[in-house]
Amino acid sequence: MPRRIVACGGQQLYYPALTRYVFDLTGKPRPKVLFVPTASGDDATYLLTFYQSLAGIACEPSHLLLFNRTVGDIDGFLGSHDVVMVGGGNTANMLSIWRLHRVEDALRNAYRNGTILTGWSAGCICWFEAGITDSFTPELGPLRDGVKLLKGSACPHYDSEERRRPVYAREIAAGLPPGIALDDGVAARYEDERLVEVVSAKPSGRAFRVDRDGEHSLEARKL
Repeated sequence: MPRRIVACGGQQLYYPALTRYVFDLTGKPRPKVLFVPTASGDDATYLLTFYQSLAGIACEPSHLLLFNRTVGDIDGFLGSHDVVMVGGGNTANMLSIWRLHRVEDALRNAYRNGTILTGWSAGCICWFEAGITDSFTPELGPLRDGVKLLKGSACPHYDSEERRRPVYAREIAAGLPPGIALDDGVAARYEDERLVEVVSAKPSGRAFRVDRDGEHSLEARKL
């Protein structure tokens, strides 16, 4: 079984086609899905949105809270799920808290053992070496200490936040690793750390490989 990551540019929960796409990759009729809302501070409303979005979809949903932690064996808990879904919010804070609770190590182990990792915004950036974030100030800037399961960088919300495009170009010119830019509703699937497919849940969805030479359009299959 290949190691798999599905990184989404944004609003993954609002596009049921993306959810079905990820769940179908498990090959199971009712995959076990774990939501990790650390980046939002384990926000209760966000958690409710997760469960509401999966209503009517064949799966077994659960969640992992770290601000009011109740799970002792995080490594075993994460590894028991078919899919780990990471929500948006403050990427830098999320990574710091993950490391404190050894979630990053558990994610690496689950990934090696076949659990599909997915997510949007912070849950997109985190799998890469680096990315564009507003974790530190309202102005966008670079984040360089991702989980590093995937090489290069990522920039989500490429169509919905007008500053994303010029800031990503600026930071790559300044030395940020080149990488992938994804519109909201667009996801990139990686197998064994190699990009194998880009999919879009909306007709206008786009993805780009971005380097110092500029943007290079990637074909996105419409779901």
